[in-house]
Amino acid sequence: MADRITLHIVDPVTRVRAEIASVVFDLGYHAEVYANIAEVTERPPRSGILIMRDDPLLGGIEGLVRKLSDKGVWLPIIATGDDPGPHEVVSAMKAGALDYIQMPIDHARLDMTLGKLSGEAETYARSRRRMIEARDRIANLSKREGEVLDWLARGCSNKVIARELAISPRTVEIHRANMMTKLGARHAAEAVRVKLEAQIEIAPGIAS
Repeated sequence: MADRITLHIVDPVTRVRAEIASVVFDLGYHAEVYANIAEVTERPPRSGILIMRDDPLLGGIEGLVRKLSDKGVWLPIIATGDDPGPHEVVSAMKAGALDYIQMPIDHARLDMTLGKLSGEAETYARSRRRMIEARDRIANLSKREGEVLDWLARGCSNKVIARELAISPRTVEIHRANMMTKLGARHAAEAVRVKLEAQIEIAPGIAS
């Protein structure tokens, strides 16, 4: 088992950390434990998978992902929670968690998840890094620039976008040029790629 990945367990409760670590060791993996994100970012791990509690007081998984990405930590994340509802699970997955496991952790469930993720941990990490960086770029767009990008991602021309947004084609060109500059895109295909990497749904009301 020497080549098995390391699981980085982040939970504020000592007992819970110990319980998860025990399951991880039983499955043949190595475990490192942390009380909070500050301990993780003090000496950021460069490989492995994070198992983190979805704590709404810390901004949920989205808030934790943001703090980790600010420190250049892009490891895959498995979220945990005591009694997660559909909203919590969906929010965590949209924020970048690859799975959501209810506490107390079931051996078989965790083993199945790790078996699925361990061989592709580095690929997931690179993918999540691109996602966060793309979301940061899109967050800098104005509302109108974001709308233009939404329509552009649908394959619409400037004329169609102008009609749908009730503005002139020339105004669309200005918003589109500003949007491309902020995204660092040289052409429309690159702008759409950033949109896809961000994994952000096209705004409601945008018809296909």
